[in-house]
Amino acid sequence: MTETNSVCAVTEGPEGDDAKCSFHHRMFLEPQEKKRSMKALVVKQAKKTCSCTPTKVKDCVFGFLPILQWLPKYKLREYLLGDLMSGVIVGVLLVPQSIAYSLLAGVEPVYGLYTSFFASLIYSIFGTSRHISVGIFGVICLMMGQVVDREVERAGYDLEPAVLSVPPGTAAHVNTTLSPANGTAQELLCDKSCHAITVAATMTFIAGVYQVAMGFFQVGFVSVYLSDSLLSGFVTGASFTVLTSQVKYLLGLDIPRSGGIGSLIVTWINIFKNIHKTNICDLITSFLCFLVLIPTKELNEHFKSKLKAPVPVELVVVVAATLASHFGKLKETYGSSISGHIPTGFLPPRPPDWTLIPNVALDAIPIAIIGFAITVSLSEMFAKKHGYSVKANQEMYAIGFCNIIPSFFHCFTTSAALAKTLVKESTGCRTQISGLVTSLVILLVLLVIAPLFYSLQKCVLAVITIVNLRGALRKFKDLPKMWHLSRVDTVIWGVTMAATAFISTEIGLLVGVCFSMLCVIFRTQRPEAPLLGWVAESETYESLSAYKNLQTKPGIVVFRFEAPLYYINKECFKSTLYKQTGVNPVWVKAAKKKAAKRMLREKEVGSGDNQTSISMDFVSEPLGFHTIVIDCCAVQFLDTAGIRTLKEVCKDYGEIDVHVLLAQCNPSVRSSLIRGEFFKEGEDHLLFHSVHQAVDFALGTQGHSGTSVSK
Repeated sequence: MTETNSVCAVTEGPEGDDAKCSFHHRMFLEPQEKKRSMKALVVKQAKKTCSCTPTKVKDCVFGFLPILQWLPKYKLREYLLGDLMSGVIVGVLLVPQSIAYSLLAGVEPVYGLYTSFFASLIYSIFGTSRHISVGIFGVICLMMGQVVDREVERAGYDLEPAVLSVPPGTAAHVNTTLSPANGTAQELLCDKSCHAITVAATMTFIAGVYQVAMGFFQVGFVSVYLSDSLLSGFVTGASFTVLTSQVKYLLGLDIPRSGGIGSLIVTWINIFKNIHKTNICDLITSFLCFLVLIPTKELNEHFKSKLKAPVPVELVVVVAATLASHFGKLKETYGSSISGHIPTGFLPPRPPDWTLIPNVALDAIPIAIIGFAITVSLSEMFAKKHGYSVKANQEMYAIGFCNIIPSFFHCFTTSAALAKTLVKESTGCRTQISGLVTSLVILLVLLVIAPLFYSLQKCVLAVITIVNLRGALRKFKDLPKMWHLSRVDTVIWGVTMAATAFISTEIGLLVGVCFSMLCVIFRTQRPEAPLLGWVAESETYESLSAYKNLQTKPGIVVFRFEAPLYYINKECFKSTLYKQTGVNPVWVKAAKKKAAKRMLREKEVGSGDNQTSISMDFVSEPLGFHTIVIDCCAVQFLDTAGIRTLKEVCKDYGEIDVHVLLAQCNPSVRSSLIRGEFFKEGEDHLLFHSVHQAVDFALGTQGHSGTSVSK
């Protein structure tokens, strides 16, 4: 819909008066009617939510249990071989890693196997991704272990290995039969390892509740504050802490784990203080394991396109080291630290310790956020790669149930893991049948093979943990490329990494989030604000500082502000506009007033006509332009301070006979201007849908003014 405004100029000539009219066409858009009745919206949503039809029940059940959707459509001949191969390979890799990461989480090795079994099984039922592998993740194990050690020490246990002869499984079982009043018996029968898994399971339950709540309330948007550079920096910084925590096992040192602020530095101080107590047998074993694992891992990666499956070198090392430790009697002869008894079967289920919830509720928040952020990002990444879609909220339900349900079976927190997901994808995985196969492999180990790892040295497990950190530590090689792409992202990565490594994991995550948000604020605080020029033979205007051969219209300045206009950058907007136009209207007004006063004073004292004419010339000195067009295409929103700033700019320039026109405002900005009473009555036509339209209007208006009759 268009509307025509005519601007006419009248001139006097020898033939009489000639009327010259310029027509300016402007668009008139009729806004949609918005129904703002909250009652109607609530009733509509309630009807939609509470309605119950067979179709809706079916969709709800199938949406909550995705396995019911894809399992009946499973293509047995096409998918089975790849799923079986990937499931077995990931299961074989998970066995030594589950045992190794249990040390990191501060619990007994068998609980790592429990965790991997339940996580793979439950995600296969609730997850929507066909490829990701959910299980133990090193960074989350580290965060879990710090809380476990703190609570174990707070409960009165020292951080030395438990000396009670009661096996951890028996202690946990007996503890479930005790009455709360029998505190003495509970202290005797529930040793340090029993209390450690109780703390871990309780925190896992709370983290799972947080994740399910996030899915229920659809607050997945929280993950947008965890950018790729922030997560990468966090994981790299936490990897340094993980590496540091494992050094004592490499050297066979018996020192407590340091927690809290500065734990990395404190741990290294303790290591160097006790370096003379190094166990030579553990040191040599660690060196030999590194010598085998690192080259083989590198070969696996180098020839992954040619290998049908990666060589399970970790399992080979674990079996060889266990046999060497058992037949060489390394514990009895050299005092090497070993894994100890790993029971077969499952312990009876036990609920979390509700009395511990106040102690660990806050610690579970960053664990829950990191867990679901990594899971959702990996799910979306592999879904996009393979051409299918995942549901972010269902992924939060899935990872939440992977924590809530296993917490009753002596497990700790899990999430998706990139390294195992890549192995799973590269070995032919097509569906989550692969996850079910993985859980069966771990079940076989739990029921039959687990006790055979009794003599496995802890230093071997530490080597496996450290070798698996290579991916995170390699991020340093990508820094030059990252710096070239985005310096801001590189700085965010560096700050998050340093804070996570040298302060603590939780504070590092918080520092990273706050710093990245500050970077966004700083970018909008001082944005780009160029002058624009006209691209010949078009209706396009582009930055004069970015492109050559652009033209400017006489008497018109076109200015673009490339950020929202709000309270943080309102002063920057004004100062940049004044700088780019070369005219500060406040100073011009002040100079005119000062010149007028001087002129009046000179007249009073009769100082002469010469100086008076000079002052008059100064007052009437032309500015070089008569109109400013502000291109608002990059202004996403205005707040009250932004509206007030635009009013001030229009008023100040208007007082020195310079018109300000706004162009390309989005509906949100236009609505804010109307609500803020930016336009006087009848002036809403000064809002234009394109810069070209505004410039044409300014030229037409100035032509009318310049050719007006003066009699």
